[in-house]
Amino acid sequence: MVRAAERAARTSVWLEGKVRRGGRGGQPSGLDRDRITEVTVRLLDAEGLAKFSMRRLAAELNVTAMSVYWYVDTKDDLLELALDAAFGEMALPEPDADEDWREQLRALAREYRSLLVRHPWLSPLAGTFLNIGPNNLAFARVVQRVIRRTGLPTHGLAAAISSVFQFVYGFGTIEGHFNARSADFGMTPDEYFKHAMSAVTQDPQAAEVVKESEDIMAARGGDTVHEMWERDFDFALDLLVAGIEAMVARG
Repeated sequence: MVRAAERAARTSVWLEGKVRRGGRGGQPSGLDRDRITEVTVRLLDAEGLAKFSMRRLAAELNVTAMSVYWYVDTKDDLLELALDAAFGEMALPEPDADEDWREQLRALAREYRSLLVRHPWLSPLAGTFLNIGPNNLAFARVVQRVIRRTGLPTHGLAAAISSVFQFVYGFGTIEGHFNARSADFGMTPDEYFKHAMSAVTQDPQAAEVVKESEDIMAARGGDTVHEMWERDFDFALDLLVAGIEAMVARG
């Protein structure tokens, strides 16, 4: 009962000394935590979060499920490790470099968006765990340092970070899920977009909304779904940067 209560109260795999480079004594040979995490990320990319299981992971590693538990206590621990491993893929700017904060902020936003699109399973996990792994903390530290260089007052820094990166989180999540759904249907994003628009217009109310937005869609530009995503993201990011500049000017 005590162990069950302790496990239920766990808040992060990174707390309480739970992260170990190796496993426990007597662990199976040929495995380590880095390899298990790497294969977990690959499986999540290929099959999605819903289909992931320790049994499926063990089969991919060609070991028994119990062998994996030499290295992690729970499936949640492993997912949290995979989440932070993915954050380690981002190329982070040097905040102290002689570079404009606007370009650094745009670079960080693009890296985060690419991460969310590349790994559609990441967004639900990012909303589940504390995200205090070393790679996520490194990302958060650079974001804070870049935002501090904007000239915003200290009381506005947290809101500025939220406005930019919660926007990126939502944008990247929708884009990543759209691409994943396209793949599930065996279509390219362009094919799925045409299919979805055709289906939507069969409903009178939906067709009316689509018709009202024809000028917006026409002005959106881009010959492909990817080009539309790019144009929308860049313009929205410019709006956010302009908003920060306006608030700095207001003092």
